[in-house]
Amino acid sequence: MVQASENLQATLDLPRTPRVTYRMTPSPLAEAETLAVFGFGAGTPDHDDPRWLRVPLECFDAPAPVEVWQVDGTVICGRQHNVRWSAGGGWLFASIELDERVAGGIEGAARQAYAELRQFMRTRDERYVLRIWNYVADINIGDGDTERYKQFCDGRAAGCGDFFADGFPAATAIGHHHREPILQIYLLACMDVGTAVENPRQVSAWRYPRQYGRTSPGFARGMLMPARDALAISGTAAVVGHASAHAGNPEAQLEETLLNLESLLATADMPAGFDTHSPLKAYVRHATDAGRVGEMIRRRLPGVPVLLLHGDVCRRELLVEIDGWRFK
Repeated sequence: MVQASENLQATLDLPRTPRVTYRMTPSPLAEAETLAVFGFGAGTPDHDDPRWLRVPLECFDAPAPVEVWQVDGTVICGRQHNVRWSAGGGWLFASIELDERVAGGIEGAARQAYAELRQFMRTRDERYVLRIWNYVADINIGDGDTERYKQFCDGRAAGCGDFFADGFPAATAIGHHHREPILQIYLLACMDVGTAVENPRQVSAWRYPRQYGRTSPGFARGMLMPARDALAISGTAAVVGHASAHAGNPEAQLEETLLNLESLLATADMPAGFDTHSPLKAYVRHATDAGRVGEMIRRRLPGVPVLLLHGDVCRRELLVEIDGWRFK
């Protein structure tokens, strides 16, 4: 009984997971507890504040909301070489953008970006990286080992070194259609460790067979936050075992994706399903599928905030992918 009370107190003392919301508010950067704000698409303005990031994915909804992360505490921010960062309440946001044309292509850009992030994180108390997002131009161009996603994986592994020696974070890798070959990476880290979660319906990504590239993708299917009050969900698609399912059928792929999400929630001992406080992103490869996918999501996940974005899944046969958050 005493041990149980001590464990409960230890959990209560951990920093609460940042609140993640989609908002139409024009100035969330004016709020002292704002850790990061994300705008989506070419129409989104640039901003000098290190907490602001324009994601190069177009939103199918107009006007597009912004995504806001807020913490319990005042936030400070700054820059270190190519890394923009902000910190508060025991949490850290960091981002980096590199132009492939000056970094030796996608493999070189990934190597440099992850090496810089690794070096930056060594200077921080918030050293536990729990969640990463990667947005890669033309992710599926090339065949076999020359496919750009596979080259990205090679470069990421080379740049990481021992970055994730204690285990991989949750992650997303999505292709964007921006006119410039920009690699964009951002992360969420904490002063306390999270718990990686795998999906029993899927082979762990780092154990994929050779057919998926020289270097297996390095990510966990989900990450339970230190206070166990939220699950960060990696990019999830219609993959069963290690094989893609339902080629050419976005509705069937979405249904399989939802089954994978439910399996992940159950494994993490999170409440089943999603609610109005569990924001998700749905990435759709073909704009012509967006209406059908959006309608199916609204029917299957009523009331759940879902941002519908135009992005390419890392396997060219996959047409839709979902990531996001499940809060208790």
